[in-house]
Amino acid sequence: MPHRLRTLLLAPLVAIALTAVAAATGALGTLEDHAVDLRFQLRPDQPAEGVAVVAIDDVTFSDTGWQWPFDRREFAKVTDVLHEAGAREIVHDVQFTEASDDEDADWAFFEALGNAGGGVLATSETDGEGGHLVLGGPENLKEIGAVAGASNMPDEDAGVIRRVWREAGGLPAIATQVAKRLKQPVDRDAYTADGAAWIDFRGGPGTIPTYSFSDVVKGKVDAAKFKGRVVVVGSSAATLQDLHPTSADRDKLMPGPEIQANAIWTALHGFSLRSAPTWLGLLAIGLLALIVPLAALRLGPVATMLFGTAAGLAYGGLAYLTFTDGTMLIVAGPLVALVVSTVTTTVAGQILERSLRRRVTRYNEELEAAVRERTAELDELQREILERLGQAVDSRDEETGEHINRITTLAHGLATAIGMDADRAEMVRRASAMHDVGKVAIPDSILQHPGPLSPEQRRVMETHTTTGARLLAGSRSPLVQMGEVIALTHHEKWNGKGYPHGLSGEDIPLEGRIVAVCDVYDALISRRPYKEPWTPEEALAEIERSSGSHFDPDLAAAFVAMMRADLQLATPVLTTA
Repeated sequence: MPHRLRTLLLAPLVAIALTAVAAATGALGTLEDHAVDLRFQLRPDQPAEGVAVVAIDDVTFSDTGWQWPFDRREFAKVTDVLHEAGAREIVHDVQFTEASDDEDADWAFFEALGNAGGGVLATSETDGEGGHLVLGGPENLKEIGAVAGASNMPDEDAGVIRRVWREAGGLPAIATQVAKRLKQPVDRDAYTADGAAWIDFRGGPGTIPTYSFSDVVKGKVDAAKFKGRVVVVGSSAATLQDLHPTSADRDKLMPGPEIQANAIWTALHGFSLRSAPTWLGLLAIGLLALIVPLAALRLGPVATMLFGTAAGLAYGGLAYLTFTDGTMLIVAGPLVALVVSTVTTTVAGQILERSLRRRVTRYNEELEAAVRERTAELDELQREILERLGQAVDSRDEETGEHINRITTLAHGLATAIGMDADRAEMVRRASAMHDVGKVAIPDSILQHPGPLSPEQRRVMETHTTTGARLLAGSRSPLVQMGEVIALTHHEKWNGKGYPHGLSGEDIPLEGRIVAVCDVYDALISRRPYKEPWTPEEALAEIERSSGSHFDPDLAAAFVAMMRADLQLATPVLTTA
C-alpha cells in the first residue's frame, strides 16, 4: 500500500487501541476528573437563588465562647429564627444521632423543628436499609414532619467532591429528601449507573450566601435573606473538619453545608448537568483519531501537527460550550486519541509496522513508571501531611514548635540503637510525629492548663490516645497503621499502670514503648506552664528510676546509653535488671 494510505489505516487503530489501554488501566480517570474541574473553574460564578447557609464558623466560636458540641437550645433558636423569617426548608447538616446530656435541650430542639414543620436532618450512619437514630429514629421525626437525609458523598480521587448520591445506606440523600419535600420531581436518568449525579456548583467556596450562626441567633441578619430559601445549617470552622476540595476549586476547601446547598440547588433544578451518552464519547474518540490521518493526506508533517493542535483546542472549546449548556462531554479519551493519532501519523508506515509492538511495550513501561512515580509522590505527601498535622497539634500546647522534631529524632535514634532495620526505624520516625494527634479534640482549657490537672481534667486529657487512634484507624497505609498504634499505646506503662488499656510488658507494642521513653524525656527537659525544664542529667536519672516500672528496661538502658554518649556524660550507663 502507499505510505500515506498505510498511515491512514494504522494511525486511528493505534490511537484507539492505546486509548482503550489507558482507559482499562485507569490512567484516564484522573485526567478526566481534572478536565471536569477545569470546566467548573473556567465558568464564571453562577446565580444561587433559593439557597443559603448558616455556618458554625470561627466568628461563632469567638463571639460566643461556646464549646462543641453546642447546646441544642441554640439549634432550636436558629430553627425558630429561620422559620419566622419564612425559610422554605430548613436543613441541619449536623448529626443528631445521640441524645445530649441535657434532655430539656433535646426537647427544645425537637419542638422547634415541629413548629417549623419539620425539616431535613443529616446523618452518615444507617443500618443499610434506611434506618437511622437521628433524634431517636424515623418514628420520632415523623411526629414533627421531619426526615433524615444521608450526608455521604461519593469517594472521588484525592477526596475531591464532584457528585452526589441519590441515596446512601438505603436512605435518600439530603438533596433528594429536600426535592421530595418541596414536590420537585427528580429524574432517575440524572443518575449514572453507580447512583450518583453531577453537582452543578454555583462557584467556588463562598458563592452560596452564607451567614454566621451566632449572628443569626442574635437576630443580626435581615430576615429577608432567608425568606423563600432552603437554608442549610452546618459547620464551616476548620476545627470541626468538614471542609473538602470540590470541582469548583480543588485548592480552596468548601464547607460541607455549602456543598450540600449546591447539591440541593442542583436537585431542585432537575439535575440539568448530565453526562453525555456513551456512544457520543466513543464517536468523539473515533473522529479525533481519524481526523489527523485524513488531513495528513494533503498536509506535510509540520502542518499536520498544527492541524492536530487546532483540532484539540476546538474540541476543548466544544466541551466547554456543551458544559455551559448542561452536557458533560468526555475530554480525556478523545484528546488522548487525537494526540496519539497525530504522533503516529508522522511516523513512516514501515517503521510504524516494525516498531508497533516495541512502542506498545514501552508505553506500558512508561505507564508503570508513571504509577510508581505517582505512588512515591503520594507516599511523600502522606508523610508530610502526617508531620504537619502532628506539628499543628503540638503547637497548641508547646512553647515551641520543635517538640515533634525532637520526638521523631529521638524515636529514630532509639529504634536504630536497638538494632531495628533502617526502613522500619525510618517508619518509626515518621509515625511518631502522630503520637499526640488526638489532642486536636482536647479543649484548650485543659490542654493549656497552667497547673496540675484535676482528676476530671486528667480523664479528658487521657482520651487523646483513643481519639488519636480513631482518627488514624482504617488506613491501608503501613505508616498510618503504625501511627495509630503509637497514638494509642505511648502512655501505657511496663508495669501495667498506664492508659488507656493498662497493657503491661511486651503486650505493649514496641513502637509505643519507644515513643513512651522519648516523650517523657522530652517533657522533662522542656519548659511547661507548670514547671521549669530539668537538666538532661536529671531527666536521664528519672528514666533510670522508672526503668522496669514505667519503661521497658531494655529500652530505658539503650536510651540512657545513647543520650549519655551524645551528651558525653560521665554518669554510668543503666544496666538491664
